Amino acid sequence: MAVAGEMVGIHATDPASVYLGMLARVSDFSRTDMARALYDERSLLKILGMRRTMFVVPSDLAGVVNAAVTRALGAAERRRLLEWLPAAEVGDDPAGWLDRVETETVACLHELGAATASELTRRVPGLRVQIPFGEGKKWAGRVGVSTRLLFLLATEGRIIRGRPRGSWLSSMYAWAPIDHWVPGGLSEPPVEEAEAELVRRWLRTFGPGTRRDIQWWTGWTVATTKRGLAAVGAVEVALDGGTGYALPEDFEPSPDAGPWVALTPALDTTMMGWNEREWYLGNHGPRLFDRNGNAGPAVWADGRVVGGWAQRGSGELITRLFEDVGREMHHAIDTEAERVRGFIGDSRIVPRFRTPTEVDLS
Repeated sequence: MAVAGEMVGIHATDPASVYLGMLARVSDFSRTDMARALYDERSLLKILGMRRTMFVVPSDLAGVVNAAVTRALGAAERRRLLEWLPAAEVGDDPAGWLDRVETETVACLHELGAATASELTRRVPGLRVQIPFGEGKKWAGRVGVSTRLLFLLATEGRIIRGRPRGSWLSSMYAWAPIDHWVPGGLSEPPVEEAEAELVRRWLRTFGPGTRRDIQWWTGWTVATTKRGLAAVGAVEVALDGGTGYALPEDFEPSPDAGPWVALTPALDTTMMGWNEREWYLGNHGPRLFDRNGNAGPAVWADGRVVGGWAQRGSGELITRLFEDVGREMHHAIDTEAERVRGFIGDSRIVPRFRTPTEVDLS
């Protein structure tokens, strides 16, 4: 879908956010539309991307994200796993052991077509190995090799999350070999070319923005961020409180969108688009973000956040406005809330990361 590309991906860590994020931007949208694009047409892919976060992106953008961000995550993840494996007592050659388990896991997926982590664990003995961590610490515990290895294979673009088992809110999904899910696999552009394309797309959608915004959003180093900005010829512009960047062709005034409202979900793409948020968030941040910077459900009016919302156990959808928006805008917000409630239907939405307003309202 074009919207997912224009937004440089839709946040997908929380299953509901994929659907509700699209609903906030498409007037005639159904859950069937999203499921068809993700699991039948596969024009949209769910991949790990910026800041180790799940995104739903068009298939052409998936290769860009993989080259610009995810490959580096995979390299770091492989090093980390190899450091942990000796504690699991897998023998004198952890790298060789890991290679054998990887090969067996991918072969199993090719045989089955798709499988959940638990199904793979039953078929591949190495995935059942437990890795101890934090010995002697209060937070000590054990993690299964399956959890780390499947994550690693996903970051390396060898497997991908497929159709979930259960409802549209389910987090139990099947893994599939990437070449089964996407004929030919993901595109593989050169890293610096992909970095430039990702910066270009971010500036086109979210710009002007600061270097800190871009660095935070991508999860890059300062050096990589500077390189990407230079590659697209980004132009410095004056912003309130500092210097920002815009594309050289993006200096024409934007058309007036007219009055509008939206109810965005937890971890919404726009809410999470910038690191410096005061210009659209005002002083509402402590009520709508958790301590780790995860955004909760929000109410927008004319380009600014004006409140929050939540669904109660009864199914009722409740909004809370933090400022006076006027009678007409208040009515528009109520109308949009009813549209969202109708979309959710009999399902119950509980964000993975709870925020003060969402907890209070629910």
